[in-house]
Order: sequence, then C-alpha cells, then structure tokens
Amino acid sequence: MIRADDPFDTYLLRVLCTVIAEQSVSRAAIRLNQSQPAISAALKRLRAIFNDPLLTRDRNLMVPTERAMQIAAQARTALNLLDGLLVSDSSFDPASTEQTFTIAMPDYLAPAFFAHVARTFRVSAPGARLIAQPLVAQYDYEQALADGTVDIVIGNWPNPPEHLHLSVLLEDEVVCVLAQDNPLSQPGKLTAESYLRASHIVPVPYSRGQRGVVESGLGTMRVSRDRRIQCPYLSVAPSLLPGTDLILTTARHFAHYHAQRIPLAVVASPIPFPFMRFYQLWHPARHRSPAHVWLRGVLTAAARELKVLLD
Repeated sequence: MIRADDPFDTYLLRVLCTVIAEQSVSRAAIRLNQSQPAISAALKRLRAIFNDPLLTRDRNLMVPTERAMQIAAQARTALNLLDGLLVSDSSFDPASTEQTFTIAMPDYLAPAFFAHVARTFRVSAPGARLIAQPLVAQYDYEQALADGTVDIVIGNWPNPPEHLHLSVLLEDEVVCVLAQDNPLSQPGKLTAESYLRASHIVPVPYSRGQRGVVESGLGTMRVSRDRRIQCPYLSVAPSLLPGTDLILTTARHFAHYHAQRIPLAVVASPIPFPFMRFYQLWHPARHRSPAHVWLRGVLTAAARELKVLLD
C-alpha cells in the first residue's frame, strides 16, 4: 500500500515493519512501491519520533534494535486491526479485491505448482497482489502467521506445529535423482549400502528445529549419508547433478519435472522413506475468513493439478 492509499497515518509504521522484514531499504522500497529516498526519509522521521536509531547497518543488512523490535511487534498487531476495518471480509470477491496475500514457502515444489497459483491470481483476482516469502532457518514463520504478516506457510517437515491449522496439498513418494551416466543409475546398482556410501547433494534446512523426511528417516535407522554439497536453493540442485557422482533425494514430482529438462535418471529409493506430505499451515484466527478460505482453495487446486500431471 502506498501512502496516498492509506487513510490512516500508518505509513511510517508500515515502513518500519517492512524494512525489518526485508532487512534492506531497497527491497522495502520495492515492496511498498516507493523510492529509496522516501523510505530513508521515513526512517529518519521514525528515529526522531522514537529517539532511537531503530536500524543499524551490519554489512549489507539493516539490523533492528531491541526498541525497533518492540515497536514493530505492536505495530503489526495495530496495522492488522486497522486493515481489517478497510476490508469487508464477509463480502470478499476475488474479482474486485485489492488485498495483498503472502505465502511463505521453500522452493521444493515443482514450478508448475506456483505457475498455477500465478495464473489464478491474474485471471480470478487481477487487482490482488501476491508475495512469495522464502522460508529460511532464521525465519520465525509461527510468529509471522500469528501477527498476520504471512497468510499461509507451505511445509513438508514430519512434525508441524499442532496449534496451527493444516491441510495436505500433496503426498508423494521419495526418489533418488542422479546423472544419467552415473553407474548407480543402472538397474539394481543403487542399493541401501551404495546409497549410504555415495556423495549427496542436500538442501539447507529451512526451518529451525525441524528435520526433513529424509534426515528424519535416516535418523530413525541410526544411519547417515555423506552430505557432500549443501545447496540453499533446491530448484538449483538438479542442474548440479550432470557430470558428477552426486545423488539428490527428493519428491517424485519434483524429480520428474527436472528430469524432463536435464539429462537425469530418476531411481526408486533403496531405503523405504515415508511419503513426503506437503501441506499448508495457517493461524486459527484466519480459519473462517472468506478471503483466506479462497486463498487456501487456490493452493489446493494448484496441488491437485500437479497431482494430475504426476498420474
């Protein structure tokens, strides 16, 4: 929301919350559709109002002070309440809404999933905005859901928080992806023993205190694999396999999507991992919101289309 669209004098607080979330003046400016000088001027005013530096630079990041974190926590609650006054959720209409929806997710779902979501937004809700927030280990997604800065979190760790609402988007088997010329891609060559001896490319964990299906399964068996390369972007990992002896263990739909575009072999896992369950999480406070129900339906439909492609 730009300042001219904001009937309350909340612009400065929106700037503070956004700069803290983005840890960057330039990224905050893009998100708020403002210029960098405008954001810097707003921060200058905020520092004068609160008599606190609020944000300090640490290398390339803007780090909030303790006072800034206290202000932002209260500001997010107040902004959510004020925004609720402007939106008649009971008469939600996707075709006319100008709401902004934020989804926090890692990049482990095949691009076809988010492509469906983007098409639905442009066709059914052309005035709405959609923000995809990346999940990283330092990101407190539970707090983000509680304070309303995120609408939905998409995850696949085995033990999601029990206090959040959940619906399953997709269940998929675990497979191994290798270069086509990797000797282990030949029938019968990838055994449990050769799997554990091999070098693996693995994603960087995207949630604090949570292990993925593969690591949890190996932990239960009290074995481990050689995590030779850790990749912060799972969508990049398949492209690193050709010409190497690495193995990527991932969901079948993700593996087949990339195997259609890169010379890769998809092989059944020699270790019986549980199915990967991809689900959406949301806070109880938004469970009955018509806008939120619509958003969850969009994600469910995207997952259903992805399943059709699998079958």
